[in-house]
Amino acid sequence: MATIRLPTAKGLEDFTLSPTRDFPTATPPFPRVALAAAHVVADPLAEQDPWLDAKVDWDRTIAFRKHLWSLGLGVAEAMDTAQRGMGLDWLAAQQLIRLSLDAAKDTPGAVIASGAGTDHLAPGPDVSVDDVIRAYEEQCAAVEGMGGRIILMASRALAKAARGPDDYVRVYDRVLRQVKEPVIIHWLGEMFDPALEGYWGHADHMKAMEVALDVIAAHADKVDGVKISLLDDKKEIAMRRRLPRGVRMYTGDDFNYAELIAGDADGHSDALLGIFDPIAPAVGGALAALSRNDLSTFHEILAPTVPLSRHIFRAPTRFYKTGVVFMAWLNGHQDHFVMVGGQQSTRSIQHFAELFRLADKAGLLRDPDLAVARMRQLLALHGVA
Repeated sequence: MATIRLPTAKGLEDFTLSPTRDFPTATPPFPRVALAAAHVVADPLAEQDPWLDAKVDWDRTIAFRKHLWSLGLGVAEAMDTAQRGMGLDWLAAQQLIRLSLDAAKDTPGAVIASGAGTDHLAPGPDVSVDDVIRAYEEQCAAVEGMGGRIILMASRALAKAARGPDDYVRVYDRVLRQVKEPVIIHWLGEMFDPALEGYWGHADHMKAMEVALDVIAAHADKVDGVKISLLDDKKEIAMRRRLPRGVRMYTGDDFNYAELIAGDADGHSDALLGIFDPIAPAVGGALAALSRNDLSTFHEILAPTVPLSRHIFRAPTRFYKTGVVFMAWLNGHQDHFVMVGGQQSTRSIQHFAELFRLADKAGLLRDPDLAVARMRQLLALHGVA
């Protein structure tokens, strides 16, 4: 097997890769809804200011969505994994959503839902709650106008403008009354985006949860589900047990997803996860096992992906997208390790080396020789011979 010298805290050490692994064939429908929040592929050759511009390789970006669909997963489009509001602006997000919806029409069984938020409205002291409502209405209308299903994203502008829980209730009440089809509400925690601290009008997550549950209960017919990204399985389970009948809990917990998806005697979570982007082959195989009620194989496949996910999503969690794109590069889904906003620079070479080791242990380096060659390129760039 291939061997490579990788940096550790003690210096360079030889690492020998494991044999490649074949996961069970994904055969949907699965017993859980599984949506992967997909990344975008930057165009490294475009004339641009990398920290300011969002130049996307649309062909490679859409090809990756087709890869996810081929494994039986749905796509959560234009979310934070795609650097939405973190390099990818609303104009580019609209093009991404349009192209993905068009590709889904040509892909039998493809499932897609798309983010609608307020990221074209910059937070500021002059932005009112009514401005936030209008911004939500504009993006929801755009997604629905393209024939898309809505994921209602958290709003930085609302977090800045709201004076308390009542403002959140007013905004979500107005928006949910107008949507044509049930939406997925996304509660993105401050560990993913510090600007969203205090969402729902409370810094305490349990108090915030009460506000969110009241909103959902008042509009249960317009809510397909709620995705919470708080990286706390106990909070997710507590909320899951109180959702109205028919409203799904979509786990956004990239630390504890295996147990949450498997569920307990009182229920389970479906999934809408950024980690499903780099570990998609394992997810497809695990869900195929779950379809056969083979919990042993389900956990055996996903167990080694959890340390990988915890590493990719380690603090500062908002930099997790760098690890997602790094994995796509190692596995040949793109020819370069360049990101929108230049975010390939947000993690250290030690971080990438450990990510490489954990991806190997999880069986997620599909071509070890290619992965080694690309890791050596990155090492050389960092001055590691």
